[in-house]
Amino acid sequence: MRYIRYASIAIFALALTLVALANRETVSVKLWPQEMAGLAAYNPSLEMPLYAVIFGGILLGLVIGFIWEWVREAKDRSEAARQAREMQRLRVELARLKGEKHKGKDEVLALLEEAN
Repeated sequence: MRYIRYASIAIFALALTLVALANRETVSVKLWPQEMAGLAAYNPSLEMPLYAVIFGGILLGLVIGFIWEWVREAKDRSEAARQAREMQRLRVELARLKGEKHKGKDEVLALLEEAN
């Protein structure tokens, strides 16, 4: 199974390398479209390889997706934490009640009663 994972990683790395080699030409990345550049009076641009733009877009999309899911699941995480606290409180109360039930009895007999 480990070799399949290594082979998959190697194939993925080879595919990314081929995409990068095929898209080495430099492109100009601008902040605003050409029509809006006059309104903003400021339109910075950056010259970079096309593969960097492609991989940067993929990476940015992954980061935005992870953050989106983390925020979306915040309600579920808080509910799970609340339930865990309630469960712990109930365990403590159960232990206390079991202790009160068998108070003053022989320990061996109390253990036998709990088993039944």
